[in-house]
Amino acid sequence: MIQKALYPEGTAVCHAVVIHPPGGIAEGDRLSLNLEHGQGTHVVITTPAATKWYKAPSRPAQQRVSIRVGAGAKLDWLPQENILFDQSWVETSFQLVTEFKSSGIGWDMISLGRHASGEHWHRGSLLMENQITDSNDLPLWVERTIFDAASPIRNGPLGLAGFSIFGILWAFGEACTPVLAESLAPKLPFEEDIRAGVSCLPGGVLLIRALSRRTEALRNAMISWWSWLRPIVHGVPAQSLRLWAT
Repeated sequence: MIQKALYPEGTAVCHAVVIHPPGGIAEGDRLSLNLEHGQGTHVVITTPAATKWYKAPSRPAQQRVSIRVGAGAKLDWLPQENILFDQSWVETSFQLVTEFKSSGIGWDMISLGRHASGEHWHRGSLLMENQITDSNDLPLWVERTIFDAASPIRNGPLGLAGFSIFGILWAFGEACTPVLAESLAPKLPFEEDIRAGVSCLPGGVLLIRALSRRTEALRNAMISWWSWLRPIVHGVPAQSLRLWAT
C-alpha cells in the first residue's frame, strides 16, 4: 500500500512511500507491485525500511515489480536495500516500460546475510531478472542473474570478488549517453571497501554496478550518484528524502 503522498518539492513532484505491512517476505510469499505513471508526471517512490527476505528452505519467496512510465514522465525509484537471511530462496523480477521522452533513475541493493547481526548467507539462492523496454516492446536492458550461496561467482574476480553487498543503479532518458558515462567514470570509487564501474547501453540506459563490504557505504554512494545524475537526466535539482534521515 501507499503510506502517504508527500510534496516536499512542490506540487509538481509527488513522493510516495510503499509499505509492505508484514515488514518482510517469508517462504512462499508472492508480492506484486504494479505502478502506472501518467503523462508528464514526476513521482519519487521509496520504502520506509530495508526489505527482509526470511528463511525459506522449501519454497521460494517472490517479488514482481512492473512499472510503466508515461510520455514525458519522470521516475525516481529509490527503494531501500534487500537483506537476504540465511537459507533464503529469493526470486525477483523488475520490468519497466518507457514511453516517449520519459526519464528514470532507480537502483537495487542486495545484502547477502544480516551483517549487523553477524549472520552470513551460507545457504540459499538468488534469481534476479531486470528488464527495461520501450513502448514498442524493444528491449533496452535485459539481464538475468542466478546463483546460490555456494556458487564460485561469489568469490570470482568476474563475479562478486568476495564482496557480500552489491547493487546496480540504472538511468534512462535522452541525457543517458556514452559521453555522460565517461564523465561519471572518474568519480566512481575503486577502494578496499567499495568499488564501482559505469557503462551505457546502445538503447540509452546508463548502468552503475557497485560492490561493497558495508551497506551504509553502498547506500551513501547510490544517493550521491543519484544526486549528481538527477539534474542531468530529469532537469530537476536533487533533494534528499526526509525519510532517509529518520
